[in-house]
Amino acid sequence: MFAKILIANRGEIACRVIRTARKLGVHTVAVYSDADAKSLHVEMADEAVHIGPSPVGESYLRGDRIVAAALSTGAQAIHPGYGFLSENPDFVDQVVAAGLTFIGPSAASIRAMGLKDAAKRLMEKAGVPVVPGYHGEAQEIVLLASKAREIGYPVLIKARAGGGGKGMRRVEHPDDFSEALSSARREAKAAFGDDRVLVEKYVDKPRHIEVQVFGDNFGNAVHLYERDCSAQRRHQKVIEEAPAPGMTPALRKAMTEAAVKAAKAINYSGAGTIEFIVDASQGLKADRFWFMEMNTRLQVEHPVTEMVTGTDLVEWQLRVASGEKLPRSQSEIALAGHAFEARIYAEDAAKGFLPATGTLHHLKFPETAPNAATMRIETGVRAGDAISPYYDPMIAKLVIHAKDRQAALEALGTALSQTEIAGSTVNTAFLAALAADPDFCAGDVDTGLIGRHQSALTEVAPPTGEIISAAALAASGEGLLRPSNDPWSSLSGYAHFHGVARRTRLKFGEDDILAKLSVRPDGRFQVALGAPYDSANSHDFRAAPRLARWPGHITVFEGAIGYTFAVPDPLARSDDAAAASGSLRAPMPGLVKLVRAAKGDTVIKGQALLILEAMKMEHTIAAPHDGVVAEIATEGAQVTDGTVLVRFVEEQTASTAAAG
Repeated sequence: MFAKILIANRGEIACRVIRTARKLGVHTVAVYSDADAKSLHVEMADEAVHIGPSPVGESYLRGDRIVAAALSTGAQAIHPGYGFLSENPDFVDQVVAAGLTFIGPSAASIRAMGLKDAAKRLMEKAGVPVVPGYHGEAQEIVLLASKAREIGYPVLIKARAGGGGKGMRRVEHPDDFSEALSSARREAKAAFGDDRVLVEKYVDKPRHIEVQVFGDNFGNAVHLYERDCSAQRRHQKVIEEAPAPGMTPALRKAMTEAAVKAAKAINYSGAGTIEFIVDASQGLKADRFWFMEMNTRLQVEHPVTEMVTGTDLVEWQLRVASGEKLPRSQSEIALAGHAFEARIYAEDAAKGFLPATGTLHHLKFPETAPNAATMRIETGVRAGDAISPYYDPMIAKLVIHAKDRQAALEALGTALSQTEIAGSTVNTAFLAALAADPDFCAGDVDTGLIGRHQSALTEVAPPTGEIISAAALAASGEGLLRPSNDPWSSLSGYAHFHGVARRTRLKFGEDDILAKLSVRPDGRFQVALGAPYDSANSHDFRAAPRLARWPGHITVFEGAIGYTFAVPDPLARSDDAAAASGSLRAPMPGLVKLVRAAKGDTVIKGQALLILEAMKMEHTIAAPHDGVVAEIATEGAQVTDGTVLVRFVEEQTASTAAAG
């Protein structure tokens, strides 16, 4: 076993590797960028080395700096985690050339599976079924469009490098092919440095089922059964589970045998995942699955496999890379129970899952697993940490294991309802709604489920009078947040001649709320709310509701929903000009990738004005109303959250111009 390893990653996965290394007595070296100088993985590691500025291209993608850090600290091996350089064969070559061990597959194996088109040709030769489509080298638009017509619409354009839904577009009609191809190529180039694509038949009711495989350097390869990752939004996984619901013995046998065959075809060593697309339109059948791609690394969702098989896949990685054989044979690996993983992100589900930033002023997970289940919280952040625009906005992975699917699903919903996060917009309410969705609960899930139910899954009920009253009391400083043993609490309703009353203002979204607070002689609070929430309620809050107070805000938690109220500072000047409706602002930090309008253009509501690239994905910024463009951002501009992207001609000026 290694004495010391370097982890070429950050956040949750770096912390995950450190925990197993510590269990095995292996010392760890972390690397970090400027933005991560005080991060959790740096704190947990035995040593840490600074490798550059915050952008990934200047830090976590600098293989030379990472190898130099390993050599300078005496590390014997490098664990890549997932993402960044984990599937970069050139980096593997760098590591090996420096006399170090790469904790993962060989560069040859990564190259064999790194490009989807070449991988599919290889799998065809190995006898593994592949999706009908074009996987060739030629990339001329005329040829690709012709192949799409041959395959038959709808088709799926996919970046041949990388994954995570980036560079992927579904095309329903030939007229839309050119635009979808251009968009997919731009996104693929930004994410992977490779804009080449393949074109495949789109499966009507696709299930995304993958098989965990593991190989060693002695020719052995096993599978650790399947995971279902069909619950996706924008081609990115949301909730994963193991085993797959509705899995038949015949399909499991065919799929796991194909996965092991694929791994052996490239002499695979280490942890890998064979991803299949399954046509579920007529149930799960052994002749209706096809190879999509292989991920030559540890997957984000690996904990569900660990839960149902009783393994530590990171420990297996370290043992195999250090020269040991696989810890178990195929006959020694069995399934037990059911597991779910929910990815908690800083994102706004109601706004198309836009990534969010912010400081995690309040972060609280359940202390124990509900309903006799087993729970893991995989995270790389703590309360007070910032969600940076430079990296993936994952906050945590909530992993639940129970005796069967229903018990695990109920425990997942309960755990999500007990999770409290304030300071950034998060997706816990969406995850809880998905976990309670009737189709999802029944196991009738495919990759289009979230898209079909998105409105219902992202809709959040407005705050009740009780929730607003709790926020108003917290904002006022009344007894709501006092310790229960505070001797002054008994005097909170006292007044010599008249009842105590005060006014508090809150802001929820665009609504300004005026609350009048009175304390009754019996110690209860009377809260009268102004428009648009007109009501008068008496509440006994001696058993305080779940809430968090953070700078300028109060967040009240109701189940998995966090209602955040702004508490206006009466001394602060309002910037009316900045709030004017005549401008369109950036919803997040990013790069202006493409501009589709110019100064003086007349535009209509919904018209695409520019494309903003943030967190390696493209977001179309559309006109919120009809108007004339007065100013528009320039291509290549790096903007921050709230930057004015488009300014419109004022209505009166526009009318005058039109009349002239």
